[in-house]
Amino acid sequence: MKQGIIVLMNGTSSAGKTIISMELINQKEILFHHLSIDDFLHNFNEFIDKKFPNIKPTRNVDDHVVAQIIFDPIASMFYSTVKLFSEMGLNVIVDTVIENDKWFNDCLDVFSDQPTLFIGVICSKEELIRREQIRGDRQIGLASSQYDKVYCFNEYDLEVNTEELNPTECAEKILSFIKSDKDYSAFKKLRKRNISGSIEGVSIR
Repeated sequence: MKQGIIVLMNGTSSAGKTIISMELINQKEILFHHLSIDDFLHNFNEFIDKKFPNIKPTRNVDDHVVAQIIFDPIASMFYSTVKLFSEMGLNVIVDTVIENDKWFNDCLDVFSDQPTLFIGVICSKEELIRREQIRGDRQIGLASSQYDKVYCFNEYDLEVNTEELNPTECAEKILSFIKSDKDYSAFKKLRKRNISGSIEGVSIR
């Protein structure tokens, strides 16, 4: 049995990754499973809230310390789960924002031997801000703060521009690429980065 395909979509919050993922899930040609790091973070937060509803910390902890203690390991577990699905022959759509160097290096390590289709989900800053304002469930300015870090790559296997294509068209473009049997080479060309610090917070959608 072949390893499952990892569809790794790189884009900021509000770029359109999740809605494209849903389009891929709903089509009937190729079976996909959707894994989002938001679910991992939400489940952890829900566990803490339910287990310790009245917890009252006696000292403040900086965001970067929280990231090192909790969120970096959760990200590692997320990537490992994606790899496990691939090893079991399951096709996986990876819905995450890789906005710091440690998470990027972990992702590179874990997916290095997997068939990883690296897709740029492209959108302008102006449109991202407009979407944040319309949606109302996003921190205004979050996507802009992620923009330069997330879109620092100069090569993808495939790009989809969510200002020019609707979610269905983006999904169809991805499916066409997969069915073409072209090599997935972009991700394997990436190199590790020097660690510059962990994520400052958890609003990554």
